Amino acid sequence: MIISDYYYTINETYIAELKIKSSIFIANAYPIKNSVEATEILKSIRSKHYDANHHCFAYKINFDGSEFRYSDDGEPSGTAGKPIYFMLSKYELTQILLVVTRYFGGTKLGVGGLVRAYSDTAELVLSQAERVKIFRTNTFKIICTYNDINIVKKYLSKESVEFEENYSDIISINAKVLLSKTNGFSENLYNLTNGRVEAILIE
Repeated sequence: MIISDYYYTINETYIAELKIKSSIFIANAYPIKNSVEATEILKSIRSKHYDANHHCFAYKINFDGSEFRYSDDGEPSGTAGKPIYFMLSKYELTQILLVVTRYFGGTKLGVGGLVRAYSDTAELVLSQAERVKIFRTNTFKIICTYNDINIVKKYLSKESVEFEENYSDIISINAKVLLSKTNGFSENLYNLTNGRVEAILIE
């Protein structure tokens, strides 16, 4: 089984707008943690744009996007929610909600036209968004003496994403280690220091 050490998301809200044959499409992309948060954001958008005709959306949750949902919100089936969801997958984003609000301008776009409109609006906002790489890590606590600190830091510089040191009579270190490197991390450090230093998994 291959362990995924990272995923991509966004860390702020992005907005984009398109006007297509008198209809206005407004895309809002939000970073989210769970479906409850997605629901609350949708409520606020519907309240803000209470006079809009549709609020179509898609979201993906979890590092692998395994929890997801999309909605056409009254548009013909398959013309809005799925195209928006497809764009989230195209840009490899998760922990994200993308809502496309439509103000109908009086001219029908047809099935193909709607798919293109929702796809283009979703892609416009995502193309402007900064993708953020989130590492999936475990945290180890390491206690060592000044005699071993150089060995430990050299090891951590290669095997951890980041580490934080606290110096007193002894040295305490919290190190974030990629999931794929968790197994064997403590044993390797123990062997490297001839049994003097251990790494304890704390998170």
